[in-house]
Amino acid sequence: MPHEHGAHDPAGPPPPARQTAVVRLSGEMDLSRVDEVRALLLEAVTRVGGPADIVVDLSGLTFCDSAGLNLLLRARMQAVESGRTLRLAAPNAQMLRLLDITGSLPLFPIDTLPPGFGDP
Repeated sequence: MPHEHGAHDPAGPPPPARQTAVVRLSGEMDLSRVDEVRALLLEAVTRVGGPADIVVDLSGLTFCDSAGLNLLLRARMQAVESGRTLRLAAPNAQMLRLLDITGSLPLFPIDTLPPGFGDP
């Protein structure tokens, strides 16, 4: 059966909703903490019918190592495969340097947070 361009196949999963989900990270994202963050982040980017845009609020993140970066890269890849975008918001200088020296910076749209947005 032919489909119109952009038409949704009712037998397949629904397309992502045009909403934004925010995942807030705080403290350190290193090998010792990456497992607790993984489930939350990957669920946000793969949830059927979930938001199309995922913003990872890094304003509370104090440190990120290669394990944390690998998680962000994996989440980005799964977001793209699910028709979503993964954006990073308010990364600190250490995070920006890590993204830059690994060549990962161009892979992530970077947002700043409006005043008060990252506050608890």
